[in-house]
Amino acid sequence: MSYKILTAAAAALLLAACGQSGDVSAPTIDVDNDAKALGIALSSIIVDTHIDVPYRLGKNPDDISQRTSSGDFDYPRAVSGGLNVAFMSIYTPAALEASGGSKEAADGFIDMVEGFVEQSPDKFALALSPADVRNQFAAGLISLPMGMENGSPIEGDLSNLQYFFDRGIRYITLTHSLSNHISDSSYDTHHQWNGVSEFGIEVIREMNRLGIMVDVSHVSDEAFWQIIKLSEVPVIASHSSARHFTPGFERNMSDDMIIALAENGGVVQINFGSTFVTKIAREYSDVRSTAQKKYAAEHPDLPETELYRVYPAIYAAEHGPLPYATVGDVLDHFDHVVSLTSVDNVGIGSDFDGVGDSLPVGLKDVATYPNLIKGLLERGYSEGEIRKILGENLLRVWQVVADYATTTSSNI
Repeated sequence: MSYKILTAAAAALLLAACGQSGDVSAPTIDVDNDAKALGIALSSIIVDTHIDVPYRLGKNPDDISQRTSSGDFDYPRAVSGGLNVAFMSIYTPAALEASGGSKEAADGFIDMVEGFVEQSPDKFALALSPADVRNQFAAGLISLPMGMENGSPIEGDLSNLQYFFDRGIRYITLTHSLSNHISDSSYDTHHQWNGVSEFGIEVIREMNRLGIMVDVSHVSDEAFWQIIKLSEVPVIASHSSARHFTPGFERNMSDDMIIALAENGGVVQINFGSTFVTKIAREYSDVRSTAQKKYAAEHPDLPETELYRVYPAIYAAEHGPLPYATVGDVLDHFDHVVSLTSVDNVGIGSDFDGVGDSLPVGLKDVATYPNLIKGLLERGYSEGEIRKILGENLLRVWQVVADYATTTSSNI
């Protein structure tokens, strides 16, 4: 689609300049990339596979149906940015694996998402399938599918996969910051399984059977390679970026992993966090993390959530602010995945409301997707390619996973 401005005033001015008169068709004037990007944003299905609204509101309740003074997501900003499909992250802290309560915590966050829809049915809708997404897009609603970040709520019981499928979970990030009973974590130096556990193998097979997408974000490298071999359907990385730009950061994906995921038919959903995007921000974060651990030891009465909130400002006052990435830095990750694979294997997994103070300049909240689109236009991507990146690639994978489940399960 080519966006044009057609105005009688513009035609009159052009005719006057040329010394012409009479009834002629109005000339076309190309819209600039800002307007074109906004037009694409507002006419496309934008899928963001990782937004941490539930955990944010669990700590600081707010009404996201209205403009909020904090956080990265609310309805007005989502509408202005063109976001149609916001995967709500049902996040369970890794520590609950040992202390108990993972399933209860996940249930509470699912209840919260259901509450968004119940309170604002004219704004939000639960989405259980790509068909739901397309129907809700046509109806002008923002779809709220759910992904579970950390498989800890499975609690060693395969029947809980059916339970959470029935509650609306459509992808599961197998682990988080610590290795759990399913998989080793990229953040945990203790790799107790050297990849995926025996129970984890059963989990992956059951997820395939039910139609739940397998998410490889957060898993160790060894686990990734095992998952690629185990899964009968494409897998996703719901919020990961390219390790090429952050050497040694296992949480991001290596070139070989990106290629393998693409050969499997999957999609890498790029994380916007500056510490995922540039080497300099990554190094700053690593040093700050070490300092934060020391500060925590010196202030044992400070709750972990409060420490996470206040310490970045304390550190910045002494050492300077985090060196924020730019939109261009984020675009480099999209380009890199495309250069290794194709435009069919990359999408958006911003981690809004999940990466704290580290969002890039120009991509600070859900109103800013047009900035990303403008950058893609300026780098030569066609509108069709951009629509794939914005959401069609993820919807394709989701549909393949759902279709496979129809041959193995009665759930779909």
